Amino acid sequence: MLEGAQLNRIAGMIIAAGGGRRIGGPEALLHQGAKPLVNRMIDTMTQAGCERIVVVLGAAADQVRETADLTGATVVVNRAWGTGVGSSIRAGLAAIDDELVEAVVVVPVDMPGLTPAAVRRVAALPYPDVLVCATYDGLRGYPMLFGRRHWAGIATLASADVGARPYLLAHKDQIVDIACDTVADGSRVDTPELMALYGLTVPPQRVGV
Repeated sequence: MLEGAQLNRIAGMIIAAGGGRRIGGPEALLHQGAKPLVNRMIDTMTQAGCERIVVVLGAAADQVRETADLTGATVVVNRAWGTGVGSSIRAGLAAIDDELVEAVVVVPVDMPGLTPAAVRRVAALPYPDVLVCATYDGLRGYPMLFGRRHWAGIATLASADVGARPYLLAHKDQIVDIACDTVADGSRVDTPELMALYGLTVPPQRVGV
């Protein structure tokens, strides 16, 4: 029997593969001040208690490796990133080969307002059969927590730019909604205006996607 300390281990998955067409460049190249946003997200997940972190890269993966410190994270490059977030979720799930990990909390890299408190709130019960979604003003968003027993189904149904939504819709009665309005900002940066609002920039060394 496993010791109690080994039970309910949780992994974190950061989706940082998109081309960012609406903001003029890959989300994974965004910086907040002098720090890459992907590093801020790794810090957030680590502070929230994720024992293992998987970062899924795609667009401009080589440049991201050059500009960000991904030491300690498992890095997966999704060569099919252009097909949408579904392929990135599949790639990230496939990279979690530790059988002691019972659930994974998933976040996109373009959420500068995410906090460790929100991740901890969503990941409070990391059991194999859970499905949890953060909500903001009553609308579902990230982080999302997927118990291991759902991974195969999510990977099978994950589709294009809607990601896990088909699986979640098929299992809507099992989803636990956790309000995170008071502890985090659930906005995703998908316009130049939001980039400016959050003080985000793309390093000048960026070239074409």
